[in-house]
Amino acid sequence: MLDIVEEKLPIGPEEVAEAAAVLQKYKAGKAALDKRLVDNELWFRMGHWKNYQNPMMEGKPQPSSGWLFNSIANKHADAMDNYPAPNVLPRAADDEQTARVLSSILPVVLEQADYEQVYSDTWWRKLKQGTGVKGVFWDPEAHGGLGEIAIRPMNLLMLYWEPGVEDIQASPNFFSLRMENTRQLETRWPQLKGHSASVLDVPRFLHDGGLDTTEKSVVVDWYYKKPDAEGRVLLHYCKFCNGVVLYASENDPALAGRGFYDHGKYPFVFDPLFMEEDSPAGFGYIDVMKECQTAIDRMNHAMDENVLLASKQRYVLSDTAGVNEEELADLSRDIVHVVGRLGDDSFRPLQTAGLQGNSLSYRNSRIEELKEISGNRDMTQGGTAGGVTAASAIAALQEAGSKLSRDMLKSAYRAFARECYLILDLMRQFYDEERVFRIVGAAGQNEFVPFSGAALRPQPAGTVGGVELGSREPVFDIVVSAEKKSTFSRLSQNETAKECYQLGFFAPANADAALVALEMMDFEGIEKVRQRVRQNGTLAMQLAVLQNRLTAQEQPGKAAVTGPADNLSTKAAADAMGLGKENR
Repeated sequence: MLDIVEEKLPIGPEEVAEAAAVLQKYKAGKAALDKRLVDNELWFRMGHWKNYQNPMMEGKPQPSSGWLFNSIANKHADAMDNYPAPNVLPRAADDEQTARVLSSILPVVLEQADYEQVYSDTWWRKLKQGTGVKGVFWDPEAHGGLGEIAIRPMNLLMLYWEPGVEDIQASPNFFSLRMENTRQLETRWPQLKGHSASVLDVPRFLHDGGLDTTEKSVVVDWYYKKPDAEGRVLLHYCKFCNGVVLYASENDPALAGRGFYDHGKYPFVFDPLFMEEDSPAGFGYIDVMKECQTAIDRMNHAMDENVLLASKQRYVLSDTAGVNEEELADLSRDIVHVVGRLGDDSFRPLQTAGLQGNSLSYRNSRIEELKEISGNRDMTQGGTAGGVTAASAIAALQEAGSKLSRDMLKSAYRAFARECYLILDLMRQFYDEERVFRIVGAAGQNEFVPFSGAALRPQPAGTVGGVELGSREPVFDIVVSAEKKSTFSRLSQNETAKECYQLGFFAPANADAALVALEMMDFEGIEKVRQRVRQNGTLAMQLAVLQNRLTAQEQPGKAAVTGPADNLSTKAAADAMGLGKENR
């Protein structure tokens, strides 16, 4: 009887154990960042007094002012006011129609992935932790097994890469961890039974009620890059838990020689707020403002104590004074009994000095300092100062003071463009079946556009002299603009349109002069305005030529065409076009 030798899979317990050892090294290199992330979450929830662990503070007031929180909330509001929208541009003329279709269906794909919520959650983390991370994945179980693109906000605390790299794509391994219920994992993957003891420990945020993790296990998504026989670097993926392989792309015959994703990149996009050297993660506003916020809160604590002491009547009382302490402490009594004679040496009031003006000034100066370093001045929130009362002047000052927000938005738009490129790559790989997307047409009506990944895959370049020229893969550029603009941006654009109308830019006779002025101007949507002015000028020239032809022709039975200022009416233009047809 022959023994059946089971073939060893490329990814097994040994490989998973090696990956877990690499993960531990990555965790040790990221320990300082993890601690900062946990502390920053307490600062954001205004629970940072827990970090002090000062026994003298027990039973004392612990005021937490919201200046830091207010700054972060305003930055998040700026980000949501400038929600991004993609515009796909072709690099070749043959791809213009495909680019136009992609520009219309990409917002639909993002909407189906609930991207606005992902965008909001990622911005909160970017402002709190210093880095926002999104994951762009293919979900094969979506739409009843048809599959769809999924975009998720990622917790930086649960991501690990090689210490010292500035770009995660340069890391040989990348780990994404999450905690899941052990019983649910065993139900989905029966091979986990008997391996329920969690072998990995992950950092966790501090919660007031605590977090029970006894019935949870850490699931690891391990991404790694590995060259194939031809030297191409392929991206592979392995999911394991408690040392057991749940899935591995190298063990999948369909993906072993192809890789998990054809684009060969880790499906994560990092968006740091303030850059740090030798790290893809940055630092955020909490790291910048926490020292100033600490000083403000300590002063608030001292001032609260002072106000309480100054408002409460206290006495220095000798044991020999003979004063009834209960009656003295009861403020409702009009008479306090005393045994013997009172003197200044045995009984006197203890008066606490009130707050000094310079103390309040110093505290206000620290508050102004926090506003200054965060760029969250009163003017950016609509406050007025220095006699500025005009609405246009307030709006102009708000726009001038929001350059920090615009700088943050530019980095977020660059990250958004990288996410859109990943989405296009996933469409190219997985959109095998044609899908229909409902879009809003140019006239505002609903249109249904079919699309499949075939439009993104290499197209045959044809033949020359019987020789095939190979294939060409469509390549696109993505330009990001703000879909939801701030109130000032809309107001400014509306004012620009009214000024152009009042100056006669849209009068056909002024087309040449208007185009010269538009060449010197720059505002969003200026190309559409230039195109419309050119069309007006062309139409005016055609009407002038047609009028000259009609004036030069003399035909029996037809009256000369006249009108105000020798301009053609609609009927005259129609007659002229009819004449032109008869004369041909």
